[in-house]
Amino acid sequence: MSATKLSISLPQELMNFIDYYRMSHKTHNRSDVIKDALDSLRERELEAAYAAANQEIDLDFDNCTADGLDDRTW
Repeated sequence: MSATKLSISLPQELMNFIDYYRMSHKTHNRSDVIKDALDSLRERELEAAYAAANQEIDLDFDNCTADGLDDRTW
């Protein structure tokens, strides 16, 4: 996987947390800590998207559930 360098400015408090996390979780470097944090954010967004999609109603699907097939067919 290709990587792109990124320069960010963070408060010292967050830098301290990154270093603490890196040491306590035996992460190789600060970049890996940031990757883990971004993966968690991405997962949270994906979960929210699935929850929203689950709330949608598909009337066509609901209409076909009584098409004469029962659970044994599957």
